[in-house]
Amino acid sequence: MEPLAASYPLKCSVPKARVFIVFLSMVLCTTILCLLQLRFFKPKIKDFYSFDVKDSRGRIISLEKYRGKATLVVNVASYCQYTDKNYIALQELHREFGPSHFTVLAFPCNQFGESEPSSSQEIESFAKGNYGVTFPVFHKIKILGSEADPAFKFLIDSSKKEPRWNFWKYLVSPEGKVVKFWRPEEPIESIKPEVTSLIRQIIVKKREDL
Repeated sequence: MEPLAASYPLKCSVPKARVFIVFLSMVLCTTILCLLQLRFFKPKIKDFYSFDVKDSRGRIISLEKYRGKATLVVNVASYCQYTDKNYIALQELHREFGPSHFTVLAFPCNQFGESEPSSSQEIESFAKGNYGVTFPVFHKIKILGSEADPAFKFLIDSSKKEPRWNFWKYLVSPEGKVVKFWRPEEPIESIKPEVTSLIRQIIVKKREDL
């Protein structure tokens, strides 16, 4: 009877070995599926034009409509020491290079010296009435802190440069990538060469696609 008793544990170990193999196979299959998901189903990397924003009346619009253009994105304010100089310069830039290949996009913000206290529609009227702006003036937003607008947060994260005051400017390529930034005190002459270069690239690409 002893040989039979000795062989019993061996018989029990066979099912345990099979269970372990099945479990190992399941883990391996799960790992492979996860790797395939990461390889073929990567989340789409956002660019500036992939965001939605609000216009001065609070209506949601897609920045996708500006894809293919060079855009200068600016945080504006109505009661700032830089207001006059910058609004005049921005409108001059927009008139010279826009609207086919270039546009200025203005985002009012009240986080710097509380120099933009008005409502979004009042801000738009102020900009048009006093400076004759023809570029879009969007809904007033926050660009710093936890409530920062996602589109503007993208600009800050991409450039690694956070605005310290009103009228910081971010130049965005036709593909939605940040190309360069300027502080409010920098002259319009320093921006024009960069805008001109981007516009040339746009025109060349359009000719190549014909």
